[in-house]
Amino acid sequence: KRGRLRQRMANALREVDPAVAMIPGWATPASLVALEWCLRNQRPAVVMSETNAFDEERYALAELIKRRVVSLFSAGLAGGQLQREYLITLGLPRDRVFTGYDVVDNEYFATNAAHVRANQAAFRRELNLPERYFLASARFVEKKNLLTLLRAYASYRELAGRLEGLSPWDLILLGDGPLRETLNSQLSTLNLRRHVLLPGFIQYRKLPAYYALADAFVHASVPEQWGLVVNEAMATGLPVIVSNRCGCVPDLVAEGKNGFTFDPASVKNLGRLMVDVSRLSDRRLEEMGGESRRIVAGFTPAHFATGAQRAIDVAKATPICRATLFSWLLLKALVRR
Repeated sequence: KRGRLRQRMANALREVDPAVAMIPGWATPASLVALEWCLRNQRPAVVMSETNAFDEERYALAELIKRRVVSLFSAGLAGGQLQREYLITLGLPRDRVFTGYDVVDNEYFATNAAHVRANQAAFRRELNLPERYFLASARFVEKKNLLTLLRAYASYRELAGRLEGLSPWDLILLGDGPLRETLNSQLSTLNLRRHVLLPGFIQYRKLPAYYALADAFVHASVPEQWGLVVNEAMATGLPVIVSNRCGCVPDLVAEGKNGFTFDPASVKNLGRLMVDVSRLSDRRLEEMGGESRRIVAGFTPAHFATGAQRAIDVAKATPICRATLFSWLLLKALVRR
């Protein structure tokens, strides 16, 4: 299989004959085979990465191997601050690493959300959505920390029930995956079936409506390299509550201005934050949503293009690395693993 991959990748790159290759990461056989081709044909390679130093447990030997592999690239395009610093830690010079990798089509989400809000009664009926709700969107897998989210939501409802005049919001959790049955079971255990909706996987064209009619967005992942759903929520003008283990936090979440961060291991911390957000006035929620739009305006496809072009220009101006025998053997071993 690896031999066929190497041959097909070589054929594809030979046909395209790139002046510079933009390669996503360094962990997959496809990425490593593309890097091999660039080195063999003396073409500069730009690594695109959303990995940061804290998204997984790190081991000295693995980091040493990564440093050797990353040193073979001419430049880097990272998601944001944390991701850029990690590439620099792995040996890429600071003046050869740029940001802009993790973006979404802000205009698509903003335009469609505005249309939905202008016709919200009809959309709310069509989608059977409650009047007030927190929104979350994730694959139903362990790293998304959805069981903690449900426990925190149960804690939120308990706390809100003690406060006079506060009517708890519902929770809508978009997505699907292997933990669906586990989550359904947890809803029964926590007596949340009337308050938590699981619409399943939602097609891209329908996503803006769920964002537009929500009051706030919650992302509880641990770990998370970035979290593009946070970009989507902010583009539609939502306040965000985001795990402090998400790689997007330093770039996208201004504490108390457009959202809040929390320890994803703390059910109580998240539950209290949900209470605090649901107690905010509509005017304050709108102000925070406006700040979300302002912040995420710096993370667009145009921002990606600018960062990519800067990385390409630097890569073309940088002498191409000549791999040592050890580097060749290391790449071959990593491709075969």
